[in-house]
Amino acid sequence: MIGKDMNDRFRIDSHKLMYHVNRVADWLDDKLIYPIYIEISPSGTCNHRCLFCSVDFMGFKKRFLNTGVLKKRITEMGALKVKSIMFAGEGEPFLHKDLPDIIVHTKKAGIDVAITTNGVLMRPAISQKILQSTEWIKISLNAGTSDTYAKIHRTNKKDFNKAVSNIASALEIREKTRAQCTIGAQMLLIPENVAEVEMLTKMLKDIGVDYFVIKPYTHHYRNDHEYSIFYKEFESVGETLKAYNTNDFQVIFRSNAMQKWDRQQRSYNRCRAFPFWGYLDAAGNVWGCSAHLLEEQFCYGSITDQSFEAIWTGEKRKESLEWAKENLDLKICKFNCRMDEVNRYLHELKHLPEHVNFI
Repeated sequence: MIGKDMNDRFRIDSHKLMYHVNRVADWLDDKLIYPIYIEISPSGTCNHRCLFCSVDFMGFKKRFLNTGVLKKRITEMGALKVKSIMFAGEGEPFLHKDLPDIIVHTKKAGIDVAITTNGVLMRPAISQKILQSTEWIKISLNAGTSDTYAKIHRTNKKDFNKAVSNIASALEIREKTRAQCTIGAQMLLIPENVAEVEMLTKMLKDIGVDYFVIKPYTHHYRNDHEYSIFYKEFESVGETLKAYNTNDFQVIFRSNAMQKWDRQQRSYNRCRAFPFWGYLDAAGNVWGCSAHLLEEQFCYGSITDQSFEAIWTGEKRKESLEWAKENLDLKICKFNCRMDEVNRYLHELKHLPEHVNFI
């Protein structure tokens, strides 16, 4: 599993911060920068209870962002040059009844839109409305049969066929409308589903998705679950799946992330990624990190009480950044968090190796 996956054209197993040169340069000059990317949780509750849910500690509370307030803040974010929003979070995003309208509004605000969903509620009428406004949709499918799916997602067996059917419908609608939305799927690889990876890969290729991501487990100290997995044992799975790659379908076996999970080592000593992204929970609170929700020192403020600009330039955020700089112990952070590759890149920029001027 040495090196990057050559089929990973979306850099899912890496990062894309180096494409935002001006924002990184401003950060290096200690200027205030607004986030490139924000994750928003429209819903606090979920219709599934996946065995490995990374935010199970949030309790799946039945709360939803206020549509009017959220649209207003999204307009502000667009004006502040926020580049992208992913709707996902601690719940299933499509449980928010107004999400299709919010997605269309987000695109009109000049912000790229993405969605991570289990796909069960992404009915054809919804796909018809959102595909023209969405850059990509990733559906979480963690088994190749309805029986295993029901056990891992802890839901009804029927949801497996619903999700697959909704993906197929979205692909048909995309073709008819000529929408440019990339549609992919992902599986978190655990012992319970490893025997069905190839089966699911073939199914997804046959229905026409653009890519299939197989990613490793990760753990946070607040989680209710904990797996002891050594991904080197699954190297052969990645090798087998290479045969399914074509120009139209890519299997992204996240070998880089799996290696890092096995080694449990970091190349950096502090998190520098905070200025480049943010998280908005279903109660309207803006956070510096989705792995540290409920920890007050990571909360910047509420969109119910303040504009996004006021939150991002406010004292609470400044105090949070200073606290994290001096006190955050990375031992309690998740390995392979979304900002891990970004942090490796930023650490290198702050600690230049020798001979960098010989380009």
